[in-house]
Amino acid sequence: MRGGGWGLEGEVTLTVRGEQTRARLVAGAAAQIHEFGVDELRLEDVMARTGTSKSQVFHYFPGGKEDFLIAVAQYEADQVLLDQQPALGALTSWQAWEDWRALVLRRYREQGQHCPLNALLNNISRRSPGAQAVVVELMRQWRDQLAAGIRSMQSAGQIDPMRDADHTAEGIVAAVQGGVLMLMATGRMQPLEAALDLAIGNLRRPTV
Repeated sequence: MRGGGWGLEGEVTLTVRGEQTRARLVAGAAAQIHEFGVDELRLEDVMARTGTSKSQVFHYFPGGKEDFLIAVAQYEADQVLLDQQPALGALTSWQAWEDWRALVLRRYREQGQHCPLNALLNNISRRSPGAQAVVVELMRQWRDQLAAGIRSMQSAGQIDPMRDADHTAEGIVAAVQGGVLMLMATGRMQPLEAALDLAIGNLRRPTV
C-alpha cells in the first residue's frame, strides 16, 4: 500500500491498553522495515499488519514518521541487548565469556537477515537523527556492560589490570559489528566467530 501521510504533533499519556497497542504498532513497523526497508514504511501497511486505525497511529505517534522511526530504533536496540542476556550482564569468569560468545553466535545464526542490529545500522539510524541517538546510546550500554565484565575479571586477577576496560570493550563491540556486517553480506558465520575468538583471546593476553 502507498500514500500514508505522517504528521500531527503533541504528547500522549498512555493507559496499560494504550501501551499494548503502541507496542503492537512498533513491532508491526519493525517487521515491515525488516521485510521491505525503511523507505517503504507506509502508514497503511502498518495499520493492515497490526489491525489498527489511522487515528490510533496518530494518537500514539503524534510526531509522525520520525516518532515511529525513533520508537522502532528503541525497540530494536532493546532487542540487541536482550538477546545477549543473561550472559552479557554476568561476565565474571572465562566460562561466562565463552557462554556469552556462544549466545551471540546462536542468536545471530537464528536471526539471519532479521538481525535487529543490522536493521538499526543499515536502515533506521540513517534516516532519523532521533533514531541515530538511540543507536549511540545502545553502543554505550553495550560497551559499558562489557567493560564491567572486564573490570570484574581484573579485580579477580584474571585480566591484566593495565588493560583499558572501556577501550577494550569498545573494540569488542566494533568486532561484533564487523562480524555481523560480514554475515549480512555473505551469509557466513565464520567472520563473526573469528571476531569473537580474537576478542576473547586478546583479553587473556597481558598488555604490552
